[in-house]
Amino acid sequence: MADQKTSPVLNIENIVGDILGTIEREREREIVSRRFGLYDRKETLEQIGELLGITRERVRQLEKAVVTRLKATAEKDLPNITDVQKTFIEQLKKMGGVARVQDLGATLTTDNSRTDQARVSFLAQLSPKLVVIDENDHFYQSVGLADLHNEKALRDQVGKVIEAIKKIGEPTTIDKVAEAVGDKDQKHVEALASTSKQLASLNNRWGLIKWPMVNPKNIRDKIYVILKENGKHMHFNEIAGAIKDSEFKRKDVTTQAIHNELIKDGRFVLIGRGIYALREWGYKKGTVADIISDVLKKANEPLHRDEIVKRVLKSRYVKETTILLNLQGKPQFKRVAKATYSLAE
Repeated sequence: MADQKTSPVLNIENIVGDILGTIEREREREIVSRRFGLYDRKETLEQIGELLGITRERVRQLEKAVVTRLKATAEKDLPNITDVQKTFIEQLKKMGGVARVQDLGATLTTDNSRTDQARVSFLAQLSPKLVVIDENDHFYQSVGLADLHNEKALRDQVGKVIEAIKKIGEPTTIDKVAEAVGDKDQKHVEALASTSKQLASLNNRWGLIKWPMVNPKNIRDKIYVILKENGKHMHFNEIAGAIKDSEFKRKDVTTQAIHNELIKDGRFVLIGRGIYALREWGYKKGTVADIISDVLKKANEPLHRDEIVKRVLKSRYVKETTILLNLQGKPQFKRVAKATYSLAE
């Protein structure tokens, strides 16, 4: 979603510093700074309590009181918060009305470091016209436009997107998802989807995080995606090249590693010299002789060699001479007439 990169228009660090400067008590400044991770990593209530010599509950109370006070005076007394809010709103409108903090930070800061993202989140929480979803098991930390949805409505809308994708049952394009949820604004639907930890996207298709086609977790899954996308058999060297050229997060795998996984995973079938296809396309494991045997068993009658070759080539990518050599040289086949074969008794 972070494709709206622009030059930073706000000095986020200075603005955060000015806002912290409005907090009179040093202890309260310390709590807010450490809890939000405004200058270093975020710290827990316990860690801050131990540092300041107070209980975790007291840290929580002070944090809540300070943030509530800052919000109450935001547009009137906080330095630059009006400009901050205006800039955030402009960016969010371009991004579909809601965005992960990580993606929003990419449009507003040079480095988009964790500290930058923490500052963006902090400023968003102080902006009355914005709504913030804190990170948990189901959501990434996200910011949305309050005039589009409050926090509950935003969560509910994301839930509808998830249910629509579940009902579709396979990775699909965002326009199909938007149609399923009854929202004509595809960008908004995609923005909602991007905030959920239950969803993922790959090659412009969205699906559940557990689906390999949108979230391949290992080499085998990546091979599966490549073959599925290609729609036909590939040599393992071709698969290796496709993985290197893909959008996968980790694609620095060796050709040998890819070949090893192709051999071990039952989803893949060797159908020629170094050539693999998906089992779900109707291919079976086995030698050329095994395939000839299957052809003759299904026919339940002798077949001319040309017909045998034709049928074997539907499931094996080999030379015709390889099929003929197996037919003529293996004891499980016998010639019963001119160029006509059946299974031996």
